[in-house]
Amino acid sequence: MARTVETETSEGKRSPMRPKPPLRVPFFYGWVLVAVTFVTMAIGVNVRTAFSLFFPPILSEFGWDRGVTAGAFSFGFFVSAFVSPLVGRLMDRKGPRLVIEIGVILMGLGLLAAPMTREPWQLYATIGFLVGVGSNCIGYYGQSLFLPNWFARRRGLAIGIAFSGVGVGSVTLLPWVQHAIETVGWKAACTTLGIVTLVLLVPINLLLRKRPEEVGLHPDGGDGNISHARAGSSVVDEAWAATDWTLTRALRTKRFWCVAIGYAGGLYVWYAVQVHQTKYLMDVGFSPSVGVWALGLVSLLGIPGQIFLGHLSDRVGRETVWAIACSGFAVCYAALIALAAYPSLWLVYVMVFAQGALGYGLTSVMGAIVLEIFQGAHYGAIFGAIMFSAMMGGAAGPWVTGALHDVTGDYGIAFAVGIAMSLLSATAIWTAAPRKIRSVPGRTR
Repeated sequence: MARTVETETSEGKRSPMRPKPPLRVPFFYGWVLVAVTFVTMAIGVNVRTAFSLFFPPILSEFGWDRGVTAGAFSFGFFVSAFVSPLVGRLMDRKGPRLVIEIGVILMGLGLLAAPMTREPWQLYATIGFLVGVGSNCIGYYGQSLFLPNWFARRRGLAIGIAFSGVGVGSVTLLPWVQHAIETVGWKAACTTLGIVTLVLLVPINLLLRKRPEEVGLHPDGGDGNISHARAGSSVVDEAWAATDWTLTRALRTKRFWCVAIGYAGGLYVWYAVQVHQTKYLMDVGFSPSVGVWALGLVSLLGIPGQIFLGHLSDRVGRETVWAIACSGFAVCYAALIALAAYPSLWLVYVMVFAQGALGYGLTSVMGAIVLEIFQGAHYGAIFGAIMFSAMMGGAAGPWVTGALHDVTGDYGIAFAVGIAMSLLSATAIWTAAPRKIRSVPGRTR
C-alpha cells in the first residue's frame, strides 16, 4: 500500500497526498532541466547581451546621445525590477513552464518589433520593455527560481553547467549577430534573432518542472530518506532554518537587505561593463572586431569559470565564490581604466579573463544563496523581492556609466565607481553569511 507524504502548499501549509510514481528515465530528470536551461540561457541571455552590438549602429543611424540610447537597456531593468516580485509569486503558484514561456514570447515579440523603431520611446518599448521583461523571466533570475530545487549535493555544479550555456551562445550567436549587422543591417539581424528565439525555445521549455517531487523523484535523484537526512545535516542555525519564511518576515531581517544590496551591486558592475565595453574599446583605438571578440571571449571564459566556481561553491561556500567573482569585476574595471593610457592587447586579455572566468561566477551561486537562507514555500516571492533590488542595480549600471561619460567626456570616473560597487557587493554577501544558516556539502561532516 502506498504511503502518504506531506507536501508544502503555496501558502506554506502542509497537506497529505499520495506520492506520484517516479518518472521512468534512464538518468536523473534534473539533468534534462539542466540541458533545457543551458539552451535557453545560450539564446535568451545573449539576446540581451547583443544590445552591445546593436548599440553602435543605432547610435550611427539616429544620432542619439549615448546616455539616451543606453537608457533603453536600463529601462528594461527598471521594468524588470518592478515585475520581479510578480514573477516570483507566479513561479510559486504556477511553476516554470508558464513563467519561462511567457518570457520567451515577450522576448521574441520585442525583437520582431524593434526594427520598426523611429523614436527613442519605441526602442524603450521593444528592446527595453518587451526584451527586458522577457529576459527577466528566462534569464538567470527565472531559472534560479526552480533549478536549485532539483539538486542539493551538486547544486552549485548543476547551476554552473546550466548557466555556462551563456558562454556557448556568446561564441556562436554573437559573432553571427555581428556578421549579420555588417552584411544586412541591425534591423534584419534583430528580426532573425526574434524568429530563432521563438522557434527554438518555445517547444523545449514545455519539459520544465518546478520540483522533483512533481514527477515522483527527489533532489539529486536519491532516496527520499537519504535526501532528508543530508538536508538536515547541513543546517547550522536550526531556529532560522525552522522558521516559515514569508516575504514579510524576511523583510525584517538584516540578511535580506544585505543580500539585496549585494545583488544590486553585482548586477550594476555586470551590465555597466557589458553594455559599454565594445564602444569603449573602439574609443581607445581598437577595431570593431576586437570589441566583438572581446565580448564573445568574456562569455566563452565564463563557461569553465561558472562550472568551476559553481563546483567550488559546493566545497568552500557560496559567499567565498561571490567574493572571488566580485574581485574579478574589480580587476576588469581597473584594466579598462589602464587601457585609456596604455591601449595594449594584454590589458584587454586581463580585462576579458577577469570579467569572464571570475566575474561571471556570480550566477552560479545567485540562486543558492537566497535558497539556503530563506528556503521554504515562499522562496519565489522572497527571491523576487531581492531581485527587485538587483534589477535596479542592473538598470542603474549602464545608465549611470553612460551619463557619467556624457558629463565628464570619458569613462574614468564611471569605471572607478564600478570598482567601488564590486567591493560593496562582496562585503554585503559576506555579511549575509549563508554559511551560518546551512553549510555546503564540502563543509558538512
